[in-house]
Amino acid sequence: MPKDMAQNTTIFTRRESEARSYCRGMNAVFTRASGSEMFDVDGNRYIDFLAGCSSLNYGHNDPDMKAALVDHITADGIAHGLDFHSDTKAAFLTAYEENILKPRGMDYKIMMTGPTGTNAVEAAIKLARKVTGRTNVISFTNGFHGMTMGALALTGNKGKRGGAGGGSLADVTHMPFEGALGDNVDSLEMIDAMLSNPSSGIDAPAAFIFEPIQGEGGLNAASDAWMQGVEKIARKHGALLIVDDIQAGCGRSGSFFSFEASGIKPDMVTQAKSLSGFGLPFAALLIAPEHDIWKPAEHNGTFRGNTHAFVTARVAIEKFWSDDQFEKSLAEKAMVLTTALNDVAELVDGATLKGRGLMQGVDVGSGELAGAICARAYELGLVIETSGANDEIVKYLAPLTTSQEVMREGFDILLQATRDVTGNLKMAAE
Repeated sequence: MPKDMAQNTTIFTRRESEARSYCRGMNAVFTRASGSEMFDVDGNRYIDFLAGCSSLNYGHNDPDMKAALVDHITADGIAHGLDFHSDTKAAFLTAYEENILKPRGMDYKIMMTGPTGTNAVEAAIKLARKVTGRTNVISFTNGFHGMTMGALALTGNKGKRGGAGGGSLADVTHMPFEGALGDNVDSLEMIDAMLSNPSSGIDAPAAFIFEPIQGEGGLNAASDAWMQGVEKIARKHGALLIVDDIQAGCGRSGSFFSFEASGIKPDMVTQAKSLSGFGLPFAALLIAPEHDIWKPAEHNGTFRGNTHAFVTARVAIEKFWSDDQFEKSLAEKAMVLTTALNDVAELVDGATLKGRGLMQGVDVGSGELAGAICARAYELGLVIETSGANDEIVKYLAPLTTSQEVMREGFDILLQATRDVTGNLKMAAE
């Protein structure tokens, strides 16, 4: 972008839809990025604790992925291939099978659904209804599954649902996520009782869908026991189990899949965001083979399978998941993260930590306070966002490849921003 155009930010307000959001609070004109750093048109440096909302788990412009992609393009490699066979698709599927599925004892068909996570969710609920002959799907409070109509029906957020403009968001029953009704209420017992009662008014479900760690909903992390309980109820009532691993997957939780430690065996798993490794649009649905009953072209899309993303995804898998070294590094960084966030929490009365792995945050009790902290952090050179039903959580989503040195630099900024904001609030209160 020419510098004079970059400086003329009126083009964004003049021509870009009112749906734009992040740029309203962080209005820099970014020009380049590397690793965990972003730079604007004036050369200002920002540490990235957002990572494309977990779409850049391996950082900006990973050199090995970039080199492979450049080589593919300059060799006139296929740019768009519908669902034709291609060498790049074969290489990706082989890498995924050998490095992700086989070591975990998993057997899934891989369906290329379209460019974004909501496409994978739509395919999952559509297939669950086709397999079971039922329409009702059970999702959970504070869940977020996408913005297209089917996925939006599963989503709890009032503001997001408002975007439907009054359109029907039907055939979904929303049940309480673990802890949603307080520590003394067993949500699993309640769900099972409702489904077991023929007069409860709840139709037999085609599927249950949940996020092991609720990204947009407040970093609520399901326990292994709760996930196992949902699986048990699904099996008891003849429903399929769908895990939405779009934001929590690809290492964000500390393992490739965020449900691995629980031992559950979902019928379907949705993936997107960091699946490409490079920030390219790429979504897929993992399907247990016995449920892959699609007829040819019964569910498709022009951009199902991004050939350029196949190239970078293969490199990401082979580079980071061919052995356990990367996963071990994530455990170390998670400890650093928890310690640092505890330091932030100590500055705010009643603040608590949420989430797990490298998907954690601080619940500061107020959307106004969390927003003010993130805004001040941005002024100091840190890109970070909020989460939760009321935007009350300061949420960490830095690239998983962020060095501990840069992590600590970012945490110093976050601590300073929290001190600045809480100090100002106390002065105002006095």
